[in-house]
Amino acid sequence: MSSESISQSINVVHPVTLSHGKNAEVWDTAGKRYIDFVGGIGVLNLGHCHPRIVEAIREQATRLTHYAFNAAAHTPYLDFMERLAGFVPLDYPVSGMLTNSGAEAAENALKIVRGATGRTAVIAFDGAFHGRTLGTLNLNGKVAPYKQKVGVLPGPVYHLPFPSKDNGVTCADALKALDRLFSVEIDIEDIACFIVEPVQGEAGFLALDIEFAKALRRLCDEKNILLIADEIQSGFGRTGQRFAFTRLGIEPDLILLGKSIGGGIPLGAVIGRKALLDILPKGGLGGTYSGNPIACAAALATLDEMTDANLHNWGSQQEQAIVSRYEAWRADNLSPYLGRLTGVGAMRGIELANADGTPAPAQLTQLLALARDAGLLLMPSGKSRHIIRLLAPLTIEAEVLEEGLDIFEACLQKLA
Repeated sequence: MSSESISQSINVVHPVTLSHGKNAEVWDTAGKRYIDFVGGIGVLNLGHCHPRIVEAIREQATRLTHYAFNAAAHTPYLDFMERLAGFVPLDYPVSGMLTNSGAEAAENALKIVRGATGRTAVIAFDGAFHGRTLGTLNLNGKVAPYKQKVGVLPGPVYHLPFPSKDNGVTCADALKALDRLFSVEIDIEDIACFIVEPVQGEAGFLALDIEFAKALRRLCDEKNILLIADEIQSGFGRTGQRFAFTRLGIEPDLILLGKSIGGGIPLGAVIGRKALLDILPKGGLGGTYSGNPIACAAALATLDEMTDANLHNWGSQQEQAIVSRYEAWRADNLSPYLGRLTGVGAMRGIELANADGTPAPAQLTQLLALARDAGLLLMPSGKSRHIIRLLAPLTIEAEVLEEGLDIFEACLQKLA
């Protein structure tokens, strides 16, 4: 699997070439079957080639394949935005715009924040990942490989420790760092926004501390600072709820969406307070492909499937299966490298660590290869590339999920 026509700066985790997939299973060009615990890195919450989404794409492709919404409105964009505004559980008047990706949603949110506050400084968090574009690189709480050799990035951006039960950083730790930031680095009156993932993805599925989230919301209200929730990976049912911010007991001002919003078709969105989304002049938001009709049709079909009942059932099934198997592995001392279980709901990570608690990235690399050979595709994450993030489709059949966990278990036992 190599091509001189493809940039060597693109890293591919698994050296296989896929040809087709169905729900939580994929097949490579040699005909080998794999259980997919990667899901396009969180894009396929409804699995590969969901029949309802495929039919929506097919039907829309016979009607209108593209029109730039900035030139003329089209019904798929209008219909989807109306549905989306009702799907996001917010109590205030909501408005939004569609983008091509989550990173583009983050870029547009920064424009909106600057227009609304007249400020430019942003506070993000260690371990964060918000995209690979030039603006979002500076938000990311990790240098390698994203910021290497890129040079000076747009700013100013400051980073705080991310408080979570999953990494040992407490609410008090983060608040102390915040106090130091405002005492030493920047005046609080210059801060435009905080941007935070309710559950960090790239960092290994670390769930934000609820007490800190509420303290952050209070601070933002007191100082007229905006709060952006990045739900690109944690949204659209990944945790078993529509969005992960609801578990925090707060409402963000803007929400970034992407990945599973389009059922596998590229799409993203910024949604939030209507007064904020309307702040820029006419033409300040938009894009040639943003809200493509086929992507909107796929997204509408996605929302049809994401009822609260479905999300609860899917999330509960996956959470119970993962947690029960993990607890059994710990009880049986299955592997000396089995570390913590991170995350919430169905958004779970499994850490590989040494006996002293230090990361075990070499064993994770070994696990990736062992599992792949056995027919299971896994995705690494974490600061030290030592946490497996489990991203099987929410719609995975119970027996396929158990089969995948059986493979995971067998491979854990072989680690050396």
